[in-house]
Amino acid sequence: MAQGLEVALTDLQSSRNNVRHHTEEITVDHLLVRRGQAFNLTLYFRNRGFQPGLDNIIFVVETGPLPDLALGTRAVFSLARHHSPSPWIAWLETNGATSTEVSLCAPPTAAVGRYLLKIHIDSFQGSVTAYQLGEFILLFNPWCPEDAVYLDSEPQRQEYVMNDYGFIYQGSKNWIRPCPWNYGQFEEKIIDICLKLLDKSLHFQTDPATDCALRGSPVYVSRVVCAMINSNDDNGVLNGNWSENYTDGANPAEWTGSVAILKQWYATGCQPVRYGQCWVFAAVMCTVMRCLGIPTRVITNFDSGHDTDGNLIIDEYYDNTGRILGNKKKDTIWNFHVWNECWMARKDLPPGYGGWQVLDATPQEMSNGVYCCGPASVRAIKEGEVDLNYDTPFVFSMVNADCMSWLVQGGKEQKLHQDTSSVGNFISTKSIQSDERDDITENYKYEEGSLQERQVFLKALQKLKAGSFHSSQRGAELQPSRPTPLSRDSPRSLHTPSLRPSDVVQVSLKFKLLDPPNMGQDICFVLLALNVSSQFKDLKVNLSAQSLLHDGSPLSPFWQDTAFITLSPKEAKTYPCKISYSQYSQYLSTDKLIRISALGEEKSSPEKILVNKIITLSYPSITINVLGAAVVNQPLSIQVIFSNPLSEQVEDCVLTVEGSGLFKKQQKVLLGVLKPQHRASIILETVPFKSGQRQIQANMRSNKFKDIKGYRNVYVDFAL
Repeated sequence: MAQGLEVALTDLQSSRNNVRHHTEEITVDHLLVRRGQAFNLTLYFRNRGFQPGLDNIIFVVETGPLPDLALGTRAVFSLARHHSPSPWIAWLETNGATSTEVSLCAPPTAAVGRYLLKIHIDSFQGSVTAYQLGEFILLFNPWCPEDAVYLDSEPQRQEYVMNDYGFIYQGSKNWIRPCPWNYGQFEEKIIDICLKLLDKSLHFQTDPATDCALRGSPVYVSRVVCAMINSNDDNGVLNGNWSENYTDGANPAEWTGSVAILKQWYATGCQPVRYGQCWVFAAVMCTVMRCLGIPTRVITNFDSGHDTDGNLIIDEYYDNTGRILGNKKKDTIWNFHVWNECWMARKDLPPGYGGWQVLDATPQEMSNGVYCCGPASVRAIKEGEVDLNYDTPFVFSMVNADCMSWLVQGGKEQKLHQDTSSVGNFISTKSIQSDERDDITENYKYEEGSLQERQVFLKALQKLKAGSFHSSQRGAELQPSRPTPLSRDSPRSLHTPSLRPSDVVQVSLKFKLLDPPNMGQDICFVLLALNVSSQFKDLKVNLSAQSLLHDGSPLSPFWQDTAFITLSPKEAKTYPCKISYSQYSQYLSTDKLIRISALGEEKSSPEKILVNKIITLSYPSITINVLGAAVVNQPLSIQVIFSNPLSEQVEDCVLTVEGSGLFKKQQKVLLGVLKPQHRASIILETVPFKSGQRQIQANMRSNKFKDIKGYRNVYVDFAL
C-alpha cells in the first residue's frame, strides 16, 4: 500500500531564479522574484515520488501580518490541472523517482513584499501533511507586459532599474554641474531596508492589512515611499534642513550616495538621518524605487517655482538697492530643484496619462494630510490638466509659473517686471547608458512664448480659479486663488506681451562676467548699459550682491555700489565691478551662489530698471585614477588626487570615497590640515566584489568648503 507523500527537502533554486528575474545583483542566496514571471523550485521526497493521480499538492503564499484571501495577501492554489480560482498558478515541470520540479507564478498585480511559502499534500488515503518551504521576496516587474510598471525598452530598463549609479544635476541654468551619486540599490541589506521602510509608514501602522493589500499598486507604493523619504509626518529616512546650521548632522552637500543614509536610518532603529535637501531626498527615493522594481530617474528643474497659493505667480520683492527681500507669501524660485520620475500605468486617470510620473519627496506642501507629492502625470502637466491626481497643480507651477518683480519702497509696492519664461528651464536627467545630460524640458511644456504654451497656461489658470479638483488634491489647492499683488493687474492673456523694462525707459542693463567665477578668486564683471533711444539718458544704478541658498532664500548683502552713468543717444557703456574673495568668503553659503542685482532709474522718469544674475562659484574637482586592471576578488589600487583651491589654510579635511560593487562600505580618510593651494594624493586599496560597469564617487570637505567632488567610471572583469 502506498504511503503518504513526505517532503524531505526543498530547493528554491535561488541562484537560477534570481538570474532569470534580474535580481542576482541583490543576492543569489535568497529567493527574490518578480511578479508575472514564473520561478522554479524542486521538492525532494523522503519515501516515494509524487504521483499526480494519487497526490494533490496545494501551495499557500502569504504576505503581511494579517494575510487574507479576500484582500489578496493570501493565496491557495493547487498543482492539479483543474482550474484554480486563485490568480497564482503552479504547474509540473519534471517528475522523478524521488523529486519533482514545479513552476510557480505570481499574478502581475500581486502585492510586492516578503512572502511565506507553504504546501499541503493531500494523499490518496486522506492523510494531509503541511510543510513550510521558506520565504521569498516579490518585486515589481518592468520586464512583464502585464505589469503596471512594464517598460518596453531594454536599454531603459537597464538604466532606470538596473543602473546603480548616476548623476544629479546642480548649479544654475548658466552653469549645470553633474554631481555623481551612488544609488546602490543592490547593495547588502538595501532590499530589507526598503521593505522596512514600507512597514514604518503611517499607512501600515494604521491599517497593516489594507496597506499590504494595496502594495500591488505602483501608484500607492510610490506615494507611501515618497512620504517616508522625508520625516515630517513619521520616522522617515531624512530630516530636511535649509538653515545652513548642520552642527548636529551632515551637511547635505557632503553625501555622495544613498547606501550610507539608508543603512544609518536602519541601524539607529529608523531614526531620521540628519540632513537632506531636495537632491538627497530624490536620490534616496530613486534607490528605493529601483530596488522595488519601479523604473525611476532623477530630474533637475532649473529656476523651479514654489507657488504657495496656487495662482501661478511667483512674487519677488526688491528694495531700492536692488537687494532681493524675503516675502510673507513664501513664494520662491529655487535655483534648481530635484524630484523623481517613475514609470507606471495610470488606470486611475483617463487614457494617455500613464508613463512618466512626477514624485517629489522634498517636504514642501501637504497632500492628503502628509508631506508627499505625486504621482503627477508628466503629460498632464504639459497639457495643463491640473485637475488630474495627484498634486498636478503644484508640479505645474514648478515648471510654468510666471515671475512678478516688485519694488518695495516707503511701504508701497511698485510693479517692475512680469516674466513669463523665467521659471522651468533646462529640465535635466542622465542619458540612457551614457554620462551625458538629457534635456527633457519639452516633455513638461510647449516652447516658451508659443501659442500652445500660452493656451495651456490659461487652461491651467482657469481650472485653478474654478477650484475643480478631486478630493485627493492638495488641500491648499482646493480653494480658488486668494488675492495677491497680481490682483492689481489683469491675468496674462494670449496677446499681451510681458512687461519688460526696456519697453518703458528705452535703456537696458545687463551683467557680463569677465572671467570664470572660481572659488577663492576675485569675481570680475561689468554692467552693460545701452541707450536704445535718440535722447540723452542720466542713470543712477544701485548695485548689490548677496548669497542665496539653492531654494531661493536670500542671505544678507555683503557688497554694494552706486554707479552714475550718462548715455548719449544709441550709446553703450560698461561699468566695471569687482567683488574680492575677502569680501564674499565669510558670507558664502554651501550652495556657492551669489546673486548680483542692479536697480537703475533715470532722473527724468519714475520707472525702474531691474537686472540680476546668479553666479555659481566652481571648485577644481577631485581626480581619481585606477591603477591597474579591475578584476573581481583581486586587489585594486585607487589613487585620489585633491587640492585646497583657496589661498588660505583649511582644516578638518575629510575625504570620503564609495562605489557599489567596489567598496563594502564608504571609506573615510581624515586629512587634517591642507596648506594654501596645496595639492596632494593618497592611495586606497580595495577588492571589487561585483563585475561590470562601476563608478567611484569621492567628496572632500573642510571647515571652508563641503563638497569638492569627483568620480571615475571603471569596468570590473570576472576573475579568470
